Amino acid sequence: MEGAELVGKILFTWLTLVLGLILLPSAFGVSLGISEMYMKILVKTLEWATLRIEKGVPKESVLKNSASVGIIQRDKSPMEKGLSGLRGRDFELSDAFYFSKKGLEAIVEDEVTQRFSSEELVSWNLLTRTNINFQYISLRLTMVWVLGVIIRYCVLLPLRVTLAFIGISLLVIGTTLVGQLPDSSLKTWLSELVHLTCCRICVRALSGTIHYHNRQYKPQKGGICVANHTSPIDVLILTTDGCYAMVGQVHGGLMGIIQRAMVKACPHVWFERSEMKDRHLVTKRLREHIADKKKLPILIFPEGTCINNTSVMMFKKGSFEIGGTIYPVAIKYNPQFGDAFWNSSKYNMVSYLLRMMTSWAIVCDVWYLPPMTREEGEDAVQFANRVKSAIARQGGLTELPWDGGLKRDKVKNTFKEEQQKNYSKMIVGNGSLNSESD
Repeated sequence: MEGAELVGKILFTWLTLVLGLILLPSAFGVSLGISEMYMKILVKTLEWATLRIEKGVPKESVLKNSASVGIIQRDKSPMEKGLSGLRGRDFELSDAFYFSKKGLEAIVEDEVTQRFSSEELVSWNLLTRTNINFQYISLRLTMVWVLGVIIRYCVLLPLRVTLAFIGISLLVIGTTLVGQLPDSSLKTWLSELVHLTCCRICVRALSGTIHYHNRQYKPQKGGICVANHTSPIDVLILTTDGCYAMVGQVHGGLMGIIQRAMVKACPHVWFERSEMKDRHLVTKRLREHIADKKKLPILIFPEGTCINNTSVMMFKKGSFEIGGTIYPVAIKYNPQFGDAFWNSSKYNMVSYLLRMMTSWAIVCDVWYLPPMTREEGEDAVQFANRVKSAIARQGGLTELPWDGGLKRDKVKNTFKEEQQKNYSKMIVGNGSLNSESD
């Protein structure tokens, strides 16, 4: 009995501290200064660790800095210019050297597949999985790392799991209850309140620190918010500052439970990507949604998959064929405190969240950009590229033309055929020139 009473007291004290110091302040969007103090201590600790690493292995540090910008110096000139130094006006066997060089560059370090794995940090942040080049440096630094493991797994993890469980439970229960009400302004208000409150609790469960910029450009009702996509928590990051009607792929497991509960309280649109018929239904529903200026702005991630925190890949044109006003948003995470990227082909949702909850914190910047509309004579692809460029510039991200679907699919044959056609045109063109001169 005494043991049971002791466990009960510990559990009661734990829940009281969580409720009073974290849960209630986060629900009302206020801070007691605990997160700020934690972040200051963390920054000082990581700065000290960086200095110790630089003193211990200065040469290796230099190599890491140089490797962070790539190990290949690429020649980005077009095929015609690249081949001009290797061939004459007709076909020559030396043309194979150009294609061999391009192939070797892609094997050693291509621009695409490295965007589907976690970025390598220049300096270690005391998280084992975020720097593969870490080696033993000093006993003091190792002791700090061991202390960090104890804090992250024995203190922060139980606290974060408790907050996440409360936040997700309240979201599922709250949206289910609100969904039983008839459509009215009261239902809309309660739905937004539940979403905002629960998302703020869940962000606290990740020790989230978010810096919002240019709030005067926040997405308005009846519009479409498009953002680069790094992680499923992008939704939490944005919903902490405002509510959205979400569009995305149907998931299973924990994510599926949350999706089914949320759609009862708010007209979110979930669909199966494999069914083309659903795409037409989604387009129709989205157009009907933005036609009603009283409905929440739609949140879309046009890349269609999670890309690591370094780049922005091709935006699917479907989001830009709907019409209406586009509100671009750039999201950039600070990898020094934790890796927010979700490699969905390697980790399921629960494993990913566990990795997030054992990181130091999630720190990111969110930039709201001026609204954009499709210009006269501009097609959907050009509009999508213009929006993508604006997001990449603001977020300091690399802009890539590649389709994010390459994470799971092979390069389409049409792309290979296009390169072959370009080369054949050069040969045919040079051949015709030779025949004319003869």
